[in-house]
Amino acid sequence: MRRKRKGIASIKPDAVYGSVLAGKFINSLMQSGKKNLAEKIFYQAIEEAGKKTNKEPIKLFEEALQSVTPLVEVRSKRIGGANYQVPREVPKGRQIALATRWLIQASRNKKGRPMRNKLAEEFVNAVNKQGDAYKKKEDTRRMAEANRAFAHFGR
Repeated sequence: MRRKRKGIASIKPDAVYGSVLAGKFINSLMQSGKKNLAEKIFYQAIEEAGKKTNKEPIKLFEEALQSVTPLVEVRSKRIGGANYQVPREVPKGRQIALATRWLIQASRNKKGRPMRNKLAEEFVNAVNKQGDAYKKKEDTRRMAEANRAFAHFGR
């Protein structure tokens, strides 16, 4: 008899805004279990970004996340000895995970400033459809567009 599949763990909403998205982002930002530090960096970053753009911080964060969320990606599929990059729609959970990962990675790749400043800058850039995270989304979309001919290999 097969075992039951383990359910998806529920993510607690963040303490300040009550947003599940913010809670997920903080968990992704956290390193070595230091959640307090991750929360501090996140809240300072969205406050700073909010001041720069005169927008409500949590709305700005959600807008930035939405801006870098990919709709399509390419997956490798081996058919008849050749590997094809097959474009596929991205499931909702993975969309959020990728957008979060790209924003954090883009911030960590910048050097010489505190993380809160780098993250704030990346949020502002994402809202303005600029920056490394947005570029990553566009590259992914372009790659899927270029390989549209192989979409019929999808399933």
